[in-house]
Amino acid sequence: MKILLLVPFALSALFMAPALRAAEAEVGKPAPNFTLPGGDGKMHELAASKGKIVVLEWTNPDCPFVKKFYEKGDMPKLQKDALSKGVVWYRINSGKPGKQGHQTAQQIAAYDKSHNVAATASLIDADSKVALAYGAKTTPHMYVINAEGVLVYAGGIDDKPSPKQEDIAGAKNYVTQALEEIAAGKPVSHPTSKSYGCGVKY
Repeated sequence: MKILLLVPFALSALFMAPALRAAEAEVGKPAPNFTLPGGDGKMHELAASKGKIVVLEWTNPDCPFVKKFYEKGDMPKLQKDALSKGVVWYRINSGKPGKQGHQTAQQIAAYDKSHNVAATASLIDADSKVALAYGAKTTPHMYVINAEGVLVYAGGIDDKPSPKQEDIAGAKNYVTQALEEIAAGKPVSHPTSKSYGCGVKY
């Protein structure tokens, strides 16, 4: 009898498990706030950027899809252009210690210097809590948050899911498009897309 009573309970707990998980960020709703340490030795809080457009870029230095955008400086160019227009750009490394691509603050600082990273800051999400809050699944996985703090884009950086650097030129960059539309006072016409790249190393 004890076994028969325990089985239904175990099954109900199993089916309830997904409902107990934290809800992931959704386009059209306020972006989850976070505070993370950066490679610059400072703490960075998303809420401090309220009133500005923010781009979040999930990254992994060992991922070929990430290398594609840093080999010839394409991502730093995007970052520099965005920052010149008042955008805040955070790179986030959510690889856990011991996992591929994990970086300490010192390693991030060295990487940023050697790769001419122009982002506002490169952040460390070592326990992956921010990645889980946003549902970040790949590197790169991109998010755009408007000046009101609402998530207006989530997905891939462009429409060419390839690790080849030569494919960047002919791709439609969804992040650039979203930033241009926001600046023009227009709604983001392509608010979501399927991200591509290496899996985030939870």
